[in-house]
Amino acid sequence: MGDFAELLQEAEKITVDIEGTKELPKVDRSIRQVLEASNDLYTKVAQTGSKDIQANLLLGSKGVDLPKIIQKLESISTKRTFESIEPVEDVNTVGILENEIQNCILSVFETGFNKCMKTISDCSWEHQSGEWKQEKRKILNSMIGPSGAFIEVGKYPAIFMERPITIAPNLGVAETLYAAKIMEYNQAIGRSMQKPNLINGFVNVANELRDAKVKDMWEIIKYMTQLPPFPQSEDQIKTRNSAPVINALVKQGKKYLEDRYKTYMSNIINENLSSAMLGGVPGTYPLVRSFVGVRLQGEYSGLKDDKIDGRPLWPMVYYCIRSGDLAAAIYCLKKRSDKEFQDIIAILEAKLNNPDNPEIYKLEDNIRYNYRRHVRNETDPFKRIVCAVLGCCDVVDEHSEVARTADDYLWLKLSLVRADYDKDDHIKYADLQRMILEEYGETHYDAMNQPHLYFQVLALTGQFEAAIEFLPRTERYKVHAVHMAIALNELYLLAGSRDSTAPLISIDPMDVKPSRRLNLARLIMIYVHKFEITCPNEALHYFFFLRNFSNEDGMNLFKICVCDLVIETKEYNRILGTVQPNGIRSKGLIDQFTNAEITTESIAQMIGDNLIKKGLFEEAIEVFDIAGNQEEVLNLFCTLLSQVVHLPPQPNSLKERLQEKGNILGDRYSREGYKASSNVVTSYIKLKQLAIFFDQYHSKQFSLAMKTLNDLQIIPRQSQEVEERVKSFKKLNVDVCKVIPDVLLATMNMLFADYQKVKGNEYIPSRYQDNTMEKQLSHLREQAKILINFTGLLPYRMPGDTNSKLVQMEILMH
Repeated sequence: MGDFAELLQEAEKITVDIEGTKELPKVDRSIRQVLEASNDLYTKVAQTGSKDIQANLLLGSKGVDLPKIIQKLESISTKRTFESIEPVEDVNTVGILENEIQNCILSVFETGFNKCMKTISDCSWEHQSGEWKQEKRKILNSMIGPSGAFIEVGKYPAIFMERPITIAPNLGVAETLYAAKIMEYNQAIGRSMQKPNLINGFVNVANELRDAKVKDMWEIIKYMTQLPPFPQSEDQIKTRNSAPVINALVKQGKKYLEDRYKTYMSNIINENLSSAMLGGVPGTYPLVRSFVGVRLQGEYSGLKDDKIDGRPLWPMVYYCIRSGDLAAAIYCLKKRSDKEFQDIIAILEAKLNNPDNPEIYKLEDNIRYNYRRHVRNETDPFKRIVCAVLGCCDVVDEHSEVARTADDYLWLKLSLVRADYDKDDHIKYADLQRMILEEYGETHYDAMNQPHLYFQVLALTGQFEAAIEFLPRTERYKVHAVHMAIALNELYLLAGSRDSTAPLISIDPMDVKPSRRLNLARLIMIYVHKFEITCPNEALHYFFFLRNFSNEDGMNLFKICVCDLVIETKEYNRILGTVQPNGIRSKGLIDQFTNAEITTESIAQMIGDNLIKKGLFEEAIEVFDIAGNQEEVLNLFCTLLSQVVHLPPQPNSLKERLQEKGNILGDRYSREGYKASSNVVTSYIKLKQLAIFFDQYHSKQFSLAMKTLNDLQIIPRQSQEVEERVKSFKKLNVDVCKVIPDVLLATMNMLFADYQKVKGNEYIPSRYQDNTMEKQLSHLREQAKILINFTGLLPYRMPGDTNSKLVQMEILMH
């Protein structure tokens, strides 16, 4: 425990800590002094106003020093920040209200803008996603891959993935029958005969197959191609959209539907012979009369009382027109002998006598006028549809009471089609095509379950490309679609793609909508790919249809396909023929198709070029020989032989095959005369001799090998020959130069072997028998030295170990 002095020191220290280090006077104020200080403070505060006094009193009671707070607030930066509306004083009521109103308006705008942008973004992405999905379907629908096959997802054949390519070992029944017709057609062309009717041949094939749907499809194609001659042009779409061709297509489409309906009526009557009461009189009128009796049995209401032979008049007239017999319709109307029907009779007679009669348009105007005034409100649906068809009016009416089937609907629409028509009340052919292809499409017609129906409506409206592109999606109809495309193309009715690399079906922005273009080359190549390996002859016949097509580089597609087929099958002799020892080429399959533009030599040249690109030099030699290109034959021969000439002989080796081929070529070329550059011919001859040299060397026939080498004159045997051989080396082909290192090694090995035998008294070569052993050894060492000097002077970079081996053996000979 410390003393009193220490306690005092501690107390003072604590006092200093509490009071601080500043020296302030310690004064005790009296009450009077406190009052004066309070009054003085009051006078200072009172100057700021009553509000400030109240604030001081309020904050002062809480122990807050207001003046210090004011100083701090004044020191804060008053820089403006971004605000949508300029702030106003709180006391400015008008400004506050305006500010609040503007802020509300802006907030509403901003909220609406954000919602609008979000809606636009969502709709845009949704629309873009939908368009992309639709475009993907179209692309995948049109861009069939090399196999042309589709896998099945669920119960529908899908087009989004492809099945593996299946190679058919043999053609099926349908493929064989079609191929026979194709070959017959091409052979007639090759003999410069008149072209046979390809469609008739294919229709006969369809009849043999006994498939009703296929038969109907070919009947449609047959009807739609029976057109009058019209001027040909390079663009089939422009031709097909001309007025004469449109009228012809519409006429043929209607004719098929009318003939088909007549057959349908006959079938219905045959099924109901007891109630039909057909009788024995042939003709359309008795047929229609019996059909109406069977068909109209209280089914239709609103029929007029006009009757002929106990049958309603207007159903009789309609079914006569529907079956294509205008004369029978006229007979029905005349039998009724009513003046009201004069305009209808007149137009029917005009169409029957001369369908191109310009008076028909005036008669149509009369019927159209009468239809609008009276017939439109008639309760008889048959009368309305007859007048609508004959007068080309009320085209928006579907007449669903009468036209109940797809055939009836299509016939009705075709009857209302006009080309180069100055009236508004008609249907344009392109609009009808677009409605069927794009508005209705595959979904409306249930195309995947009824492919024949969708094909029918497309083909009967002249949309051959879309119909043929759709048909191969069903495996059953793939073979028929290909031959339909071929037949239409031969008749110049198929609109082909301008680019051979285009998708199977494509749209050209320059074409009339909704025209499509079919890539026939792609379609044929997809089809042929199944059997081209096993049936190259049939494949060539199909490729022959591509003779007028070219790729983006201007190369003939027939030649390209033949080239790929030959390389794929490796059947060079069968397809191209062979060159016999006498120089005459035997004919191959390709000779069936040759003409002034397509020759076997040009095709063989193309095949050889492709084989070189693939590195198949040995096969290219054979092909270039067929092409008559000696330069390439000898060049390739030298290139290959230089790589293997130094190897020991082995059965069926590349060297052996080349030597055998080289002997055949050498015999033939020497008789016919060489048609290649002298440098290549010299290299070819030297490499053949070098092959003999190495065979002799590997068989230990050193004397013969040295003799062969001396005849070649590429290696010096004496010192005075070194400079001359070096100059000769500079003139050698690079293929021969590559062999020189192996020749030098083989020569040095033979010299060294002779040196060892002479030195060991084992063997004295005949060329050294007259000399003493030392002279013989000296001569061999001199030969080795000449080789070393020659090697050193050659302007050629030897392989790394060649020089060392030569020098090592030369040293061992001392």
